[in-house]
Amino acid sequence: MESLVQVAKGLVAKGKGILAADESTGTIGKRLEKVGLENVEENRQGYREVWLDTPGLEMFISGIYPGIKVDEGLEPLEGGLPGETHTKGLENLAESCKGYVAAGAKFAKWRATIKVQGEACPSELALKTNADELAQYAKICQAAGLVPIVEPEILIDGDHSPQRFQEVTEKVISECVSAMWKHSVLLEGVLLKPQMVFQGADFSGAKATPAEIALHTITAMKRTLPAAVPGIVFLSGGQTEEEATINLNAINLLAQQADSGCPWALTFSFGRALQHSVLKLWAADKSKVNEARALALAVAQANSQASMGQYTGPHPSTDEGSSLREGFRGWRQ
Repeated sequence: MESLVQVAKGLVAKGKGILAADESTGTIGKRLEKVGLENVEENRQGYREVWLDTPGLEMFISGIYPGIKVDEGLEPLEGGLPGETHTKGLENLAESCKGYVAAGAKFAKWRATIKVQGEACPSELALKTNADELAQYAKICQAAGLVPIVEPEILIDGDHSPQRFQEVTEKVISECVSAMWKHSVLLEGVLLKPQMVFQGADFSGAKATPAEIALHTITAMKRTLPAAVPGIVFLSGGQTEEEATINLNAINLLAQQADSGCPWALTFSFGRALQHSVLKLWAADKSKVNEARALALAVAQANSQASMGQYTGPHPSTDEGSSLREGFRGWRQ
């Protein structure tokens, strides 16, 4: 049986990332409906098979390690600021994890969300509560034999600057690391899944360049994340498929500089930024399975190259520069 450390390192092996295909039925249903398909099992299964049966995908995706989303979603944080949340699911997690391991799972994911609004939000309560729940989840998973992916997603909804986003990122990751130490989580057997650091969706200033995003992101990680953590798997929220690839490439180019001080693998755990164009192609004509799989492989390869700082383009995306933002991903009354 592979150790937690071996699995964690395997998930972020050179040139590989994670296909985030752990959407709930409701979430994948929204994506199917956007391309004109009903949210029924036949369509969900058919689309999954496009990816899972793509020849050669294992060259770019860590597909040999099955994983599972284990949280039970968001709910309002009692005592928090308006719109702040915490994540449900700790009560029965230990027992559930035993079943997941028995079924062959190797890693798990738990998503918390952090809202940014002005200088007061996120509150200290939101920071500490979500960090502690992420650490408890990580400890429970490791005890069961699962590598935990710790996902403190800082929401891009809002008008915050890249500098403010970096400041919040540093606070969030610092709290998460402190909580993991408190709960005796094995850092060598954990992966971090943060947002890249850029402006909020409603920011009125200039859009951050890939080089600026890389600098903000790397600076925040260097200030907060111990070298013991083997890898960072970035999420792609709010970016186009091409932007996510270009920004990941810029992060790795900066990390590869001699004085960067970056000890981690820096790769991807993309959902929409891998799948959007593929889903559109397949939805338009389900007989074009081979074409959809060829596109899936090309998009995966582009992000594999970016994870090594070797992406040069052109990008295979067909989304014509449209943002993949799915509206507010936190909590509304």
